[in-house]
Amino acid sequence: MGCTGWRLLWLACWVSTFLQCGAVRVMVRESGLEVVRGDSVTLPCSFFTMMPLFRLSIIWTLTPVSDPDSPTQVIVYDQGQVIESPSFMGRVGFAGMPWSADIILNSTWVSDAGVYRCVVSNPPETGDPGIGELSLTVLAPPSLPVCLWEGDTDAGGNVRLSCGVVEGFPTPQVIWEKLEPDKTTLPVNMDDDMTGSVHIANVSAQTSGLYRCSVTNPLGTQHCYINLSVYTPPDNSPGILQGVMLSLSMALLLLVLMVLVLWLHRSARESKWKISHEDDDCYNEIKYTPSLIKRSFV
Repeated sequence: MGCTGWRLLWLACWVSTFLQCGAVRVMVRESGLEVVRGDSVTLPCSFFTMMPLFRLSIIWTLTPVSDPDSPTQVIVYDQGQVIESPSFMGRVGFAGMPWSADIILNSTWVSDAGVYRCVVSNPPETGDPGIGELSLTVLAPPSLPVCLWEGDTDAGGNVRLSCGVVEGFPTPQVIWEKLEPDKTTLPVNMDDDMTGSVHIANVSAQTSGLYRCSVTNPLGTQHCYINLSVYTPPDNSPGILQGVMLSLSMALLLLVLMVLVLWLHRSARESKWKISHEDDDCYNEIKYTPSLIKRSFV
């Protein structure tokens, strides 16, 4: 038997096998695809059937990464009619119907990531429908983070700085830095995959300054800032010293006044005593003088 005869025999056996199996065969050219959020991507799905396509049915479903227990319908082709899921309305469509089950997904969202399943049946072929699977990863730069602080900003208190981002894949790295007066990278505690915090104990005036949180992945970087001001009570030492000096001055002045009063009082007493003795001397002199005069005439 020649080469052509063998090929015809092989083709006859292959067709006979398909007719016996009576099932649609589905092939997916890629097991996994990546797309940047907002871009378009084609999800491939090819099928082979021996029957006319009058009753062809194609169903695409998605099992989301965010909710693996809740698969959802994406798009359906049923005997010439196309039905889009509300969450994909206007963003999805078949690329080459009816000879291909490929679909194009436009304006991709992060929530579009997951496992897609292509299910093809074509009655009157018997057997199970053909099924193909592929995974889709949606890459996204970090969304704008939100910076928050909590705690006691009085000197000696404790403060917690937190920074959270809602979206980003691969998962963004969180970096905290103090920018003023010198740039310093701070140790970060990851509260979850998308939130990083910094704990500062026993804050002081040196803790005050501008803090920056950066969230970054291969697709981009975003920032948010916190201007932290620590309240430090005023230093009362100069006031206390001034009060002490004032008290001492007043005490010294009071002492001087007391000494002056005592001196004046004593001076007044001494003056009074001198005046009193002078009066006594004058009285004695006047008292005895007539007697002496009288005696001189006798």
